[in-house]
Formats: sequence, structure tokens, C-alpha cells
Amino acid sequence: MTRNTSGFTLVEVLVAVILLSVGILALASGSGAVFRMLGAGKRSTKAAAVASERVERLRRQANATNPRCTALASGTATRPGNVTETWTVTGSGPTRTVQVWVRYPTSRGSTADTLFTTLACD
Repeated sequence: MTRNTSGFTLVEVLVAVILLSVGILALASGSGAVFRMLGAGKRSTKAAAVASERVERLRRQANATNPRCTALASGTATRPGNVTETWTVTGSGPTRTVQVWVRYPTSRGSTADTLFTTLACD
């Protein structure tokens, strides 16, 4: 009687399936973290854009007065999507320090990003 030795045994096939399953599960769990990080990056980018826009508005307002920077004031505003921006203007003389906080909702509550800059009032 001759025995056919070509092909895979049942044990080899089971080991291959288990290894493949573990690899697929690792990829699936990692993809969830990637999607969360992409969402957080998107929200943070929008917050940075909101803060930059506020600084540009304050810069235009500072340049529109004579002498410059006399009409700058701290304040707060709410945007669509429950995004709140708060800004403070401090200092006197040739410069003003501006700090802008942008608070936005996340899946776990809310978080805030902060932008600091200095405006020239020469």
C-alpha cells in the first residue's frame, strides 16, 4: 500500500487559520484607534483654524484704530457645533498679548486648544 504525502495535515491547517485570525483581529483593533486619532486630529485642526481666524480679526481691529490697538478687548463667542471661543487681550505699550481658547465637543465630553500670540501696536 502506498501512502500519499502531498498536501497539508489538519493540524497545519488549524494552526494557519488561528494565526491568520489573530493577525486580522490585531488589524481590526488597531483600525479603531486610527479612526479615533483621525477624528481628534480633524477637531483639533478646526479648533486651530477658529483660533487663527479670531487672531486675524483682532489684528485687523488693531490696525483699524488710531492709535493702533486702542479698541482691542477680551471676549467670547459661540459658533455652530457648540464650539466656544474665548480670548483675552493683555498688555500695553507697543505690544498686546492675545490668548485664544477654543473649546469643542468630543465623544468623551469636551476639550480645549489654546493659541498664544503677540500683536504689534507700533
